[in-house]
Amino acid sequence: MSSDPAGSSRCPCGSGEVLDNCCGPVVAGAAAPTAERLMRSRFTAFALGEQDYLLDSWHPKTRPHRVDLDPDQRWLFLEIIDTVAGGLLDSEGVVEFRAHFRFEGRRGELHERSRFVRVDGRWVYLDGTHS
Repeated sequence: MSSDPAGSSRCPCGSGEVLDNCCGPVVAGAAAPTAERLMRSRFTAFALGEQDYLLDSWHPKTRPHRVDLDPDQRWLFLEIIDTVAGGLLDSEGVVEFRAHFRFEGRRGELHERSRFVRVDGRWVYLDGTHS
């Protein structure tokens, strides 16, 4: 999963932790404890090109058949703006974020308010609204 053998590279989600102590285990299959952690792990999956994880962490009713990531799009950093619920004892939550990227020499951002729910005890991405 991590880009170096020691797993000491910084996690793309911007937490300041190393990948193997942050989103790495979640992307590898561990349950995310909160909606925000799932959001961070999904950003990390976009940054690392982990298409299977993106599909696995998507709600079965809203999941697309496939995810096609463009290898030329570089995900730069994640900015969490707001969270509503989504904690250890919640069954649903909302995370608003800005995901910054570079594509074809230009910088851009995806601003979304995402909804998350638990399915069989695990957080999954339900849907989101862009602004």
